[in-house]
Amino acid sequence: MKRIGLFMRIVIAIALGIGLGLVAPDWFIRIFATFNKVFGNFLNFIIPLIIIGFIIPGIGELGRGAGKLVGLTALVVYMSTIVAGFLAYFVADATFPKLLSSSNAAQANHSTGQELLTSYFDIGMPPVFDIMTALLLAFLIGIGITAVQADGLMKISLELKEIVGKVISAIIVPLLPIHIAGIFMNMTQAGEVAMILQVFIKVFAIILVLHLIILILQFSVAGALNKRNPFRMLRTMVPAYFTALGTQSSAATIPVTLKQVKELGTDEEVADFVVPLCATIHITGSTITLTSVSAAILLLNGHTLSLEVMLPFIMMLGITMIAAPSVPGGGVMAALGLFTSMLGFDDAMISLAIALYIAQDSFGTATNVTGDGAIAQIVHYFKKKNKLTTSSNS
Repeated sequence: MKRIGLFMRIVIAIALGIGLGLVAPDWFIRIFATFNKVFGNFLNFIIPLIIIGFIIPGIGELGRGAGKLVGLTALVVYMSTIVAGFLAYFVADATFPKLLSSSNAAQANHSTGQELLTSYFDIGMPPVFDIMTALLLAFLIGIGITAVQADGLMKISLELKEIVGKVISAIIVPLLPIHIAGIFMNMTQAGEVAMILQVFIKVFAIILVLHLIILILQFSVAGALNKRNPFRMLRTMVPAYFTALGTQSSAATIPVTLKQVKELGTDEEVADFVVPLCATIHITGSTITLTSVSAAILLLNGHTLSLEVMLPFIMMLGITMIAAPSVPGGGVMAALGLFTSMLGFDDAMISLAIALYIAQDSFGTATNVTGDGAIAQIVHYFKKKNKLTTSSNS
């Protein structure tokens, strides 16, 4: 029997959580509340290690590509990611307050967290260091590895990345559906889930529209530089979009992405170099989702959206996404540290963010992959204009 994908497991978990929340006795729901508390503590413990495990080798590996083409690609990817984040923020700021108000979120917010059932016990799991320490340490060591060519430290960081990746794929991801089922079970018995679902169906629809808009913007830039029709270019990338939609993996879609990027007329060296690199570092669709979801959750919990708060979050998110692990839900895992340190998310808010992110992960991945074609065409233009190469002597 074909293995059920993570998306379907999350959908089943939400449905079961809501169903059981309507009929199950409090003592039963408190069992799941206890699991959620322990699992939430484990997430808080592992978040700094995720940051260390992925950002250090991410920066180190990127920095080792000494050619100007590497730097150009990274710059284009970062700018694309930042534009996606600010697009999502400004749309959220303009539309979400009205959406949340129409769903009576403000009234429901007064009872949020007050009627949720508590756990039977708690197991403390203090992290080794806090989020900001992990971020600063990761950037310092990652840049240091590049600066002094620390091969031994780079090897250690890659092994740590493998260990942390295994923890995510073998422990966190399999347990996420249980965690999410418990969250929705508890919210249902507290009378909150109907309002939350109503809000996020609308938010989900806006996210999908934003995915389309960012692709049009990306291909409009690529088309203008190369004097090509952006919509014809976008149509060429459609097979990669639907392949990513099915595989939910940028890495697994690389062969199809590479084929379609070359069909765009992209320089072969650029295509062979940019597509595998962008499969790891270019995730604008995920950035839109993370920004939109975080904005909605902040408003849902009585906070106000402000550029003062969201600007540094988006700037850091653009860097953090470079190191996102290549597993389903990897983008939100990499962003957990920013949710807690920069936006003040608690365990329930983080759980909602994970559930909502994974619900659209296939669409986000498809947007990421399709946008790789635009990035390749932009790099193709600058390579022709400036005669750049991937060699370290360029």
